[in-house]
Amino acid sequence: MIQNLHTHTTFCDGANTPEEMVRSALALGMDSLGFSGHGPSCAPDDAAMPPESVPAYRAELLRLCPEYAGQMDILLGLERDYFWAPDGDGWDYVIGSVHYVEKDGAWLGVDHSPAVFLQTVERYYAGDCLAFAEDYYRLVGGVAEKTGCQIIGHFDLITKFNEGDRLFDATHPRYVQAALSALDLLAGRDVVFEINTGAISRGYRSAPYPAPWLLRAIRARNLPICITSDSHSASTLLHAFPQAEALARACGFREKMVLTRQGFRAVPLS
Repeated sequence: MIQNLHTHTTFCDGANTPEEMVRSALALGMDSLGFSGHGPSCAPDDAAMPPESVPAYRAELLRLCPEYAGQMDILLGLERDYFWAPDGDGWDYVIGSVHYVEKDGAWLGVDHSPAVFLQTVERYYAGDCLAFAEDYYRLVGGVAEKTGCQIIGHFDLITKFNEGDRLFDATHPRYVQAALSALDLLAGRDVVFEINTGAISRGYRSAPYPAPWLLRAIRARNLPICITSDSHSASTLLHAFPQAEALARACGFREKMVLTRQGFRAVPLS
């Protein structure tokens, strides 16, 4: 089964309409496509749908489902931030993510830009990037409980601009401990961890999230994975999927999860 469950459209910060994404998925030979628009957020997030847009988002996906029935299964999902605002019920699945840390009355974006990241660390953490990472992972550890998600989105998103450890040392014991503590909290939840290629397609990284050592830790805990592209355009729906699957195999995985109308099921890595 060829599936992507992390897909953004013009309803949030994507470049294409849902129908354009569906048509591209059909051309790629995909079996199913899950939409995961950024749901309303309590943080001042330009990427998030305002609450009044959610009914139109849902209505458009429901319109497409019967229109493409027999050609592709279309799943209604949402990416819900830790600091989410009401977004309705009845989603096929939810991706739980952390895009912001709240500190001293301010909303600190985790993945805006390298410059914003460094400014944030200097202003709120006295230059200590690892302290920012520790606050981030404290939220990640609770994201499943807070959002009710079935999928953990880009577990180590805080490394988006950290290719080659250019901003901080991601092997430092403080960083490792913070990440593993979050992982151990999530291990007790019934969730799937995505291998996410989105930062590759946008030119920020040469490898997917999470980092290989984290994927090995996920595998050691017998936790499931899925492959997603975090696609923001019709041209990136399957971006770097072979690379992600090769990484999964190298880290000890032999199966990935796909979402069906009967729930998640394991299929062999291709």
